[in-house]
Amino acid sequence: MCKLRDYRKGDEVHVFKLMEEVLAIYGLKINPEVTDKDISNIQRNYIDRKGYFAIIEDKGNVVGSYGIFRLSDDVCELRKMYLKSQYQGRGLGKLMMEDALIKAKELGFKKMVLETNSVLKEAIGLYRKYGFKKFTSEHLSDRCDCAMERDL
Repeated sequence: MCKLRDYRKGDEVHVFKLMEEVLAIYGLKINPEVTDKDISNIQRNYIDRKGYFAIIEDKGNVVGSYGIFRLSDDVCELRKMYLKSQYQGRGLGKLMMEDALIKAKELGFKKMVLETNSVLKEAIGLYRKYGFKKFTSEHLSDRCDCAMERDL
């Protein structure tokens, strides 16, 4: 039985493994020195900056994650939303997305943005379903070719 829980110290190593596994399916790689450096210290980069990070766990194993990263007082970025392929199609992406939108509102954000890659068609479909629309971002991380946003 899968459960959504708050980040705990030590989850970083499991999130890196999760990201590596999911991205490899699409021919993408993690970049722990730049794009994914925020995962090296989730407490400092998310929690201490008035953001949030969640884990989906199945029998003690990390199978999914998402983070809410504070960009400004009003704007947050949905980051590191990953789910192992064998867990897709069970409503867990929907669970994470709905939880992320609730948490972001609770934290006082008015807008949520995200970056993704066009090969992640399932993820883009989920984002669209929840009202995200493409926009032109001033900057995209090295792995991403698409930015999306929605009001909260």
